[in-house]
Amino acid sequence: MSHARGAAWWLVMVLATLTGAFSLRYALPHVPMVTLTNFVTHRVALSVHAVSSSVALIVGPWQFRSSLRIEHLRTHRLLGRIYAGAVLAGWLASIPVALHAETGPIASVGFLALGICWIVSTGLAVSCVLQGDVRRHRLWMIRSYALTAAAITLRLYLGIVIAAHISFAPAYAVIAWLCWIPNLAAVEIAFWRSTHVLRQSLDTR
Repeated sequence: MSHARGAAWWLVMVLATLTGAFSLRYALPHVPMVTLTNFVTHRVALSVHAVSSSVALIVGPWQFRSSLRIEHLRTHRLLGRIYAGAVLAGWLASIPVALHAETGPIASVGFLALGICWIVSTGLAVSCVLQGDVRRHRLWMIRSYALTAAAITLRLYLGIVIAAHISFAPAYAVIAWLCWIPNLAAVEIAFWRSTHVLRQSLDTR
């Protein structure tokens, strides 16, 4: 692993662990620091979504450690099953929560679209590995985790909104889309660049 990729992995791992650990508070009998309306109207769904998504968020980065895949394949597979199960539970629980998202239908559609992309990419990753297509499995898992990481980017944007004293309602509607589309776009651009560089190197031989 290069120094740049290693640093990026550590950054994502730390942010994922902090974000996930904070959201695991929804598993507590008395949940502190909650302001969402959905906590009152859909407490069970919101709690299941938050806890399951937190598990996926924390587990995910370790799936991209080459040393874990090579030296501890059984652990890699176990964590993969935990990740896929957490995504499934998190997605199912997200549906009633997204349908009643804060600030209205624009935010609802944004989160529902995120959920569809999340479960589809994870499902395709599982399908590929079951077929023995490890390369495509890895690509779909990267897409899946980029969408899982929307939990991180959403909170970063909310922090900016609060610090800049921006009106919450219109900002939240935008964040419902902005928290995941750039993540997925960045991954697709990285894939395209890698393929483009590989083709150029083959053409020059």
